Amino acid sequence: MNKKIPVICVVGPTASGKTALAVELAKKYNGEIVSADSMQIYRGMDIATAKPDSDEMQGIPHHLIGFLPPDETYSVAQFTEDAARVIRDIDSRGKIPIIAGGTGLYVDSLLNNIAFSESNADEALREKLKEKARREGVNSLVEELREFDPESADRIEPNNVKRVIRAIEIYRTTGITMTEHNIRSRSIESPYSAVKIGLKTHDRQFLYDRINVRVDIMVQKGLIEEAKNVLSQPCSMTARKAIGYKELVPYLNGEKTLDEALEELKKQTRRYAKRQLTWFMRDKNIKWFDIDNFENFEMLFENICKYIDETQRG
Repeated sequence: MNKKIPVICVVGPTASGKTALAVELAKKYNGEIVSADSMQIYRGMDIATAKPDSDEMQGIPHHLIGFLPPDETYSVAQFTEDAARVIRDIDSRGKIPIIAGGTGLYVDSLLNNIAFSESNADEALREKLKEKARREGVNSLVEELREFDPESADRIEPNNVKRVIRAIEIYRTTGITMTEHNIRSRSIESPYSAVKIGLKTHDRQFLYDRINVRVDIMVQKGLIEEAKNVLSQPCSMTARKAIGYKELVPYLNGEKTLDEALEELKKQTRRYAKRQLTWFMRDKNIKWFDIDNFENFEMLFENICKYIDETQRG
């Protein structure tokens, strides 16, 4: 039996401090960081995605950040394949892979060893379903999915048209629902032994205040110019979903003031953080730490390391 690869995983909502924690953990446990962020993969999309700069990285190698041009699409299947390769490489050099990011689907798919295959892709069917969504609305697709896979219909966010279409496509081409596919995938044991650390806040407003401050800092760093540059280039549908650009379009078009656009950006970021928390809170294997319950980062870090060391000894 192959020995499982030990990994440390840091998850939580945006602005909770995942990057800083991951870097300190990498320094303490001789690790390298594997990003699990679906937007930090793109080159040139730095400020809006809160991509760590060289100062924040503190010399710690970061993988799967800024390696893809914005006009290319990137799937969870590609991420699990790329991340698995990077993790094996880090482990082979005697270091600890530290997975850090807020894209729950990426994290779960990787650590639960969910297998994805594009071999059953049906482009004609996809186009037909996209047209139905445009003509009748995405809810028509959700109801179609509910007829044979109610679990996926309830689980997938209705505005995630791509995932809804993929769930229908899987069933129409294989006769197996996405729910059953995921169950079968999970029956294959994960190659990782993961310690999962979650960062959140006891007081939700504490997190929202951090988000608001972060947006203000992003503007000071040049978010407006970055948005103009990104939106002027060809972008994939994936890249265009990044929070921080689409909210500024009304301002750039002269339809809203900058203050109005930034207030919308803050609101959408807060909503995203809430969705992230909802996703991660379902995982009972995550050990949560409320960052606002500690006087400073040092105390938080000490408690997290104590938990990791106890888990490893156990």
